[in-house]
Amino acid sequence: MGATMTMQKGSNVPVPAGTVRVEVGRQNAPGAPDVDASALLLVAGRVRDDADFVFYNQPAHASGAVRHEGKQTAADRVTDTLVVDFGKIEAGIERVVLAASADGGTFGRVAGLHVRITDAADGAEVARFDSTDATVETAFILGELYLRQGVWKFRAVGQGYSSGLEGLATDFGISVDEPQHAPAPAPHAPAAPPAPPRPAAPALSLIHISDGARE
Repeated sequence: MGATMTMQKGSNVPVPAGTVRVEVGRQNAPGAPDVDASALLLVAGRVRDDADFVFYNQPAHASGAVRHEGKQTAADRVTDTLVVDFGKIEAGIERVVLAASADGGTFGRVAGLHVRITDAADGAEVARFDSTDATVETAFILGELYLRQGVWKFRAVGQGYSSGLEGLATDFGISVDEPQHAPAPAPHAPAAPPAPPRPAAPALSLIHISDGARE
């Protein structure tokens, strides 16, 4: 396959490979937020459960179809990589959303944000989409792999979320608990100092998102 051109939002290309590497990259600039890649495997537009979310603290889907390989840092760029094996994708899954989240700032401070799809067998570039219009977003859907008439394709999306990875995940059915407020003390309760309120506990996947160690 010849050299590919940078894609525009909404455009799509076929993916003639059995397994692809999905590289989410940015320029390695001082003070820039860290960027983490993730993937959501969708049936009818939603995950079946939290196990269909692959990211740094849940790095492999049970089917083996998607796995998170982690970051590489060079002098000029940082990349976070996922691998997608189409032969292992379970029946019914018709989309794999490819997302990125910013840790420590917004995507307006991230230069050179892009997603690049390559054939895992020979490294040939299949598709590339550069996101150039970010401002206050803290999460992005950069693209998606989708099945159409038996053929896998890649679509450039470029949809941002100012609500972070939590907001993006909620849109696709990842469960997020609502904050639980502590009840007010009784009027005649003993004058003991109240315990500090516990922070709201999000769902399991989002505890991992917030607290997990990154590679």
